Amino acid sequence: MNNIDWIKELVITEQQMEDTGTINLSAVSLDAHLDEQTLEFMQDIKAGFVEAAATFNQFKGSAVGTLKIYGISNTKADFMLFRNGYKLIFSIKRAGEIEVYSSIMSTHFLTGAQEQEAKPTERDSIRAHWGAYGELQWHNKNLPVKLDYLIRYYLSRFVRESTK
Repeated sequence: MNNIDWIKELVITEQQMEDTGTINLSAVSLDAHLDEQTLEFMQDIKAGFVEAAATFNQFKGSAVGTLKIYGISNTKADFMLFRNGYKLIFSIKRAGEIEVYSSIMSTHFLTGAQEQEAKPTERDSIRAHWGAYGELQWHNKNLPVKLDYLIRYYLSRFVRESTK
């Protein structure tokens, strides 16, 4: 039992009921739990990519072609990998769904000015499913997702596709 936050929430809820004298049978909302778990899973994905990208960059040794990770402003936890004009974006679409897509920066010449435009490519979805006893499981195409394999798959693909 690694995560004890749920016990803390249970105690706080009970204390609130004792203080107010009101029993709240729906104190722990499944929607709030799903939102919290989606954010936590996204942060775990990002932490895994930060570690993997740092290792890749260390082995690469040169500043040219290194992997960069940026947070996306005005979001809770969205982020992207960037290299050679190629982006791999991880975005929380809604509670329980994380969208993964790539885009390539292309340059168009319009009336003598350069315009940067991101062209999205394929999109992938990682969705939460409720398992037995309220366990939240993450799936892609109805298959269970393991974080280490998710990071290995997307990082390998990203490196291959962003090579110049």
